[in-house]
Amino acid sequence: MVVSIAGVIIASMFVAWFFRIIKIPELIGILFLGIVLGPYALNWLDPSLVKVSGQLTKAALIVILLRAGFELSRDKLSRVGRPALLMSFIPAIFEAIVIMFLSKYFLDFTLMEGAILGAVLGAVSPAVVVPLMIKFIDERRGTKKGIPTLILAGSSIDDVFVIVVYSILIGIYTGGNINIMWELAGIPISIILGILVGILCGIILYKFFDKFNPRATKRVLIILSVSVILVQVEHLTKQWIPFASLLAIMSIGYIILQKRSKYAHELSLKLSKIWLIAEIILFTMVGTQVNIQVAWEMGAIGALIIFLALIARSIGTWLSLFGTDFNNKEKLFIVISYIPKATVQAAIGGAPLLAMQAAGMNIFPGEKILAMAVLSIILTAPLGAWGINYYGNKVLEIDDKIETPEEKKHHQVIEKELDF
Repeated sequence: MVVSIAGVIIASMFVAWFFRIIKIPELIGILFLGIVLGPYALNWLDPSLVKVSGQLTKAALIVILLRAGFELSRDKLSRVGRPALLMSFIPAIFEAIVIMFLSKYFLDFTLMEGAILGAVLGAVSPAVVVPLMIKFIDERRGTKKGIPTLILAGSSIDDVFVIVVYSILIGIYTGGNINIMWELAGIPISIILGILVGILCGIILYKFFDKFNPRATKRVLIILSVSVILVQVEHLTKQWIPFASLLAIMSIGYIILQKRSKYAHELSLKLSKIWLIAEIILFTMVGTQVNIQVAWEMGAIGALIIFLALIARSIGTWLSLFGTDFNNKEKLFIVISYIPKATVQAAIGGAPLLAMQAAGMNIFPGEKILAMAVLSIILTAPLGAWGINYYGNKVLEIDDKIETPEEKKHHQVIEKELDF
């Protein structure tokens, strides 16, 4: 496994260099590298590495979500609160409803099966969106209006909403004992509880750092360890208490930034270095889960459904921005930022198939849902990442406010780290 990791790192460096030259986001190249090296293509990776790909992906997500938390200022969050809340569920609902009806017509699904497919495809990918938004924050692009912050907040809650809805639908479909009202109540409960737990952990951590003053490297290790424990707690308690651990992780960074900005800047710098490796792991491991042959079976029909659903999603995103001070170009950028799919689809794309098998049901819908999930990653992750990077650099204004010496140093170091 160690040899496979070393090979992936070396290969990704060359791929990233090549994609930089041709002006395409490096993460697209790394994602395709994972597809090519993975078990569904050349199969050159150690099977033990592929087996733990889900755990590695989760660890990399923890790193980038902590960095996101360290970039969320209170002023910008309060400014984008209403549209962020609307963007956390309206685009996903628009997309899922269109998928539900299109799959009945094109895939011969029932409306319930179509709704399950809509839930699987409805989530935006934090793996793609969050790193690019942090890049824009570090470059101060769009930060004056809080655009990257809006997308970070909205997309994070979007995933919680979609996964809970999926759990309800698959439970009903397979005949599970589901309390629908409790599950629906679990959406706000999990969001609020995740934020509160994260804030509490953040307060405990910065006070611990005040008292014992560990080195920045040790602070990072402590925060990463706490974040891993929070993810495990969510896994252990999900049957009884809904709890959004990823929101808790972001909240840790947020509260430390508010209370001890010096710690936040130091920790963010350390995490930016860890991200150099975590980015490679995240996108190669997502790529290893993409079965091109399965996606190919859906063909043009699958691509058409995804394309039409993205139009509906884009309408929902645009409607969520009514009443804001964003101009049309900025609104279009936000719409594009809600296109990429990868993380959630890779995580739960095969879950309906397994649930149907376990229930002794016809697995045809499950096979189609898996194929559509894979196809959505292939079509939207590269397109969305390229669109975000290209259009964001073109239309987002750079905030020319005067920075404090500490902020200036922080951004200078980050910019150097980003150029890997």
